Amino acid sequence: MTVFRILDRYSRQIAVIGEEGQRKIRSTSVVVFGVGGLGSHVSYYLAAGGFRRLYLVDSDRVAVSDLHRQVLYSTKDVGVEKAVAAASRLEQVNPEVDVVPISEEITPSLAEELVKKSDIAVDALDNWPSRHVVNKAAVSARKPLVHGAVQEWYGHITTIVPGITPCLEELFGRFKSLPACAQAGCPVLGPVVGTVAAIMAVEVFRAALGAPSLAGKLLIVDLKHMAFDMIQLQRDENCPVCRYVR
Repeated sequence: MTVFRILDRYSRQIAVIGEEGQRKIRSTSVVVFGVGGLGSHVSYYLAAGGFRRLYLVDSDRVAVSDLHRQVLYSTKDVGVEKAVAAASRLEQVNPEVDVVPISEEITPSLAEELVKKSDIAVDALDNWPSRHVVNKAAVSARKPLVHGAVQEWYGHITTIVPGITPCLEELFGRFKSLPACAQAGCPVLGPVVGTVAAIMAVEVFRAALGAPSLAGKLLIVDLKHMAFDMIQLQRDENCPVCRYVR
């Protein structure tokens, strides 16, 4: 990509983060676990923003009921593997970004492999067991993990920095046995998903630039009442997952 094309494609963004900031973005690889509601929005912004490589991990296929909130897909994609359809769409958005689709179930070994290959991990999943697998992989590799969740009118976001902030085990360990949204049919409003995902994407940008704003904080989003709340988080020194990470 020529200097002119970089300045042209990312000109509005460079005006905010500077050329050095754009170089940092361009040198950063991200693994996005889940390319459903949250992940489709997040990965769109990351691809458009010029991140070096995106690993998209999702074993699901596009369903009609996904289309009101999962912005990378259209009716013609129904029945197609989400990771494959998402990669195809993102390559059209920005052909300069290397997009790697992975249509596999998340296992500890897969999560560990992909987190090690990446600079930042994104938890855009819809089930707690897989979230905790990703959390352990991020903590083990000492890679920042941007976590978000949404239901109905509500959502939350935090950034986990191993050795500095609490991890998901401390915050949401008791939720491991909850059923996945695909099984429970979690209700959600499309624009709420987009709002939470946009904040997650901002956190990925900030993490790539070295200054995540939600490290050690939990942002609560209540769009039914248009209210936002910030909770300061403290590490549990006895956490079985991250207590040895300093």
